[in-house]
Amino acid sequence: MVVGDFPIEVDTLVVGAGPGGYVAAIRAAQTGQKVTIADKGNLGGVCLNVGCIPSKALIQAGHLTEHARGNEELGIKTENVSVDFSKVQEWKGKVVNKLTSGVEGLLKGNKVDVVKGEVYFVDKNTVKIMDDKQSQTYTFNNCIIATGSTPIEIPSFKFSDRVLDSTGALNLDEIPQKMVVIGGGYIGTELGTAYANFGTEVTVLEGTKEILGGFEKSMKQVVKKRLKKKGVNVITEAMAQGVEESKDGVKVKYEANGKEETIDADYVLVTVGRRPNTEELGLEQVGIELDDKGLIKIDKQCRTNIDNIYAIGDIVEGPPLAHKASYEGKIAAEVISGEKSQIDYLGIPAVVFSDPELATVGYTEQGAKDAGYEVKASKFPFAANGRALSLNDTDGFMKLITRKEDGLVIGAQVAGPNASDVIAEVGLAIEAGMTAEDIALTIHAHPSLGETVMEAADVALGMPIHTM
Repeated sequence: MVVGDFPIEVDTLVVGAGPGGYVAAIRAAQTGQKVTIADKGNLGGVCLNVGCIPSKALIQAGHLTEHARGNEELGIKTENVSVDFSKVQEWKGKVVNKLTSGVEGLLKGNKVDVVKGEVYFVDKNTVKIMDDKQSQTYTFNNCIIATGSTPIEIPSFKFSDRVLDSTGALNLDEIPQKMVVIGGGYIGTELGTAYANFGTEVTVLEGTKEILGGFEKSMKQVVKKRLKKKGVNVITEAMAQGVEESKDGVKVKYEANGKEETIDADYVLVTVGRRPNTEELGLEQVGIELDDKGLIKIDKQCRTNIDNIYAIGDIVEGPPLAHKASYEGKIAAEVISGEKSQIDYLGIPAVVFSDPELATVGYTEQGAKDAGYEVKASKFPFAANGRALSLNDTDGFMKLITRKEDGLVIGAQVAGPNASDVIAEVGLAIEAGMTAEDIALTIHAHPSLGETVMEAADVALGMPIHTM
């Protein structure tokens, strides 16, 4: 007997359960909507399963390995530091499982219906959700698309056991002796640094003149200094040409300075960007407009050209950041519920978990000038911060960008220890419309890395205490 495919009706359907999708689903449910979320993969998406979280766990394990080798300057000597990499991977898996099971509990607690399967649009109010066994029709009043992105594959470097994307690099069962990283962006720099800390001989091939595109030169210099200290060989203006694989490793061919070169390694990691997952959804069935990069076009409320369909995260314009996706997810859910929310990206930070960390929020000095502002850039070095000195981690600086006319805080760049945490205060200052004086008058705990923000604010006011 054939059972009919009777449509299931929902208020809001969320397609994709990553940090954009699951946040959107929870916020939509909190506003009283009947919500279903669908994903063919695991809850938490790339970020929780094979991206942000496992990479930071691996980076932390790398830092601990480096620290375990001791520091003669501090009088600490160690011998025979060993790493059981299977245990590292086991611990990383526990971190991931804890967070993904937490997401499942949050969705259930907010009465969001979770469906596993591939989504295909039939029309502007209907989708089919398919798994291995069946196809089910869902009708919705509104839909939020949050399908994320996948690593770009270079034709001459097809992914395999030895040619890795970021997921493959996170799931190795051994510490490589040698690794080549193609692409010196934030993913390549983070994972290259992690393995260098484990003792891997790392070579980074970057096609442009500089690694970490998008960050100021002075920030990159701090990271490049540390990479050199770790023995990482960074080759810029190097064009990767091809790879020969064997059972035991790879030979990577590249061209630099007009010469063809070859490097032998155990693995090659390809990190040349990500592409949006906007294919095979049936978006053409609905007439949803894409740009020439395959990104979905949206307005200030995350709405596509189809008025009841929204898009967020890596599939829309802007940096592929988990916290950007979560922010947009809240906006879309609130707009559907009738609130007058809209996106404002100025306060969204970008972070690289390099060594030391880099973080930026709001305007850079040049970006502010390009936008027509007269600004003051006020710098404070970590070398003059008591906490950084006690951590023996003094490379880098905090730079505060303020508007000349009134001291309004409109941006900051941090290169140094815990930059990912330090930047949060400036993000709040931008969102709250605070001035350098407001920050300077805020009492900061001593000794702390956060004092660098207060000190930079003092510099902005022309009254620095701990620097000339």
